[in-house]
Amino acid sequence: MLNFEYASPSSLKEATALLGASWADAQVLAGGTDLISLMKDYIESPKRVVNIKNIKELGGISSSKGGLRIGALVTFDELAANAAVRTQFPSLASAVRGVTSPQIRNMGTVGGDLCQRPRCWYYRTGNGLLGMKDGKSLVPTGENRYHAIFGEGPAYFVSPSSLGPALIALGAKAKLVSTTGTREVDIAKFFVAPANDTSREIALAPNEILTEIVIPAAATKNATYEVREKDALDWPLATASVALKMKGDAVESAQVVLGHVAATPYVATQAAEMLAGKTITEDVAEAVGKAAVAGAKPLSDNAYKVQLAKVAVKRALLEAAGKKAV
Repeated sequence: MLNFEYASPSSLKEATALLGASWADAQVLAGGTDLISLMKDYIESPKRVVNIKNIKELGGISSSKGGLRIGALVTFDELAANAAVRTQFPSLASAVRGVTSPQIRNMGTVGGDLCQRPRCWYYRTGNGLLGMKDGKSLVPTGENRYHAIFGEGPAYFVSPSSLGPALIALGAKAKLVSTTGTREVDIAKFFVAPANDTSREIALAPNEILTEIVIPAAATKNATYEVREKDALDWPLATASVALKMKGDAVESAQVVLGHVAATPYVATQAAEMLAGKTITEDVAEAVGKAAVAGAKPLSDNAYKVQLAKVAVKRALLEAAGKKAV
């Protein structure tokens, strides 16, 4: 780890003033579960680290007519304990429960989960964000069993966010603040597939801080289903989050979002459109799951993810509808 300047502001105004024009100038420290590891491995070496843990306005969970506000510094433990999250947004609660490490649940924050860097081993071992060597990607012909099954590069890593798919399905927005103003971004547009190694995989500028997430008030049935190799600390192999607006027993409109299968959470638009006017049954859920992975293009060692993603969609739909898979 290289030497760096450390700052611990007590206000958002002070914090944004400490940021710079590039990621090399300064980076934000929240829970620190990702940034510190990257700095130890010399993947990230900011000149200044800005600790935002003492900024009270970035914490808390509150409900209003407009929806549910979640502060960027809310930890996974706080999110899991919140009654409104458990009752209104079970898809988000399920995603939180999937993070089984007590240490990460206690330290990891909502904002940190959305902003964390890819877990791709090519990136983490110094081959750059896109895993390039001699102008070519190492991924398609290398070790790629945990990589993307959607997209044709150059980004083959998968978005590591546990909360991203559920928040996208729920129509959430992120508030981003800098010294020049505030902007609001759909979580679906917050994740970006970078075109080169100098880009980031999120729509956050180096001089901005993610301050809160707002989930709009909407009566939906929602669920998240994750497939993992083990129940202990591990990232999912495939995830599906769904949100269903119902009209009686039939689906009026739907959102289907896959996680850990592409460089960004993958919005399965055509699969969601299939649900309009239908009642959720085993056969319908099976067909929608199949449609959700129709565009998959697996790499040499990760074709198994196609089946896992299909099953995740099916089971998330049945769970949202209050039914059990046979």
